[in-house]
Amino acid sequence: MGKLTDDMTRLRGEVDALRSDRGALMQDLARGARELANTVSAMQADFAAAHAAMARKTGEERASYVAWIKEQVDCMIKENASDRAGASRAWFGKAY
Repeated sequence: MGKLTDDMTRLRGEVDALRSDRGALMQDLARGARELANTVSAMQADFAAAHAAMARKTGEERASYVAWIKEQVDCMIKENASDRAGASRAWFGKAY
């Protein structure tokens, strides 16, 4: 064979090898994209679960705190009413 034929054969082999490499690269990129999508999806699910747990916990804590505040305010209202009744008895001799 001549030099031109050898060069053409070599170039054809390089083209085939590069095409094969490009195909493998595209498959690797597609696989990596799928894996990344799965990882992100799992991370989002974990975030959602953590957020739901945090919301539930803070909701319970907030409800408990509001109930405690309500008890404190009720006690203050009763004490204030008692103080007013005592002052009324002291000033006027009877409660209004």
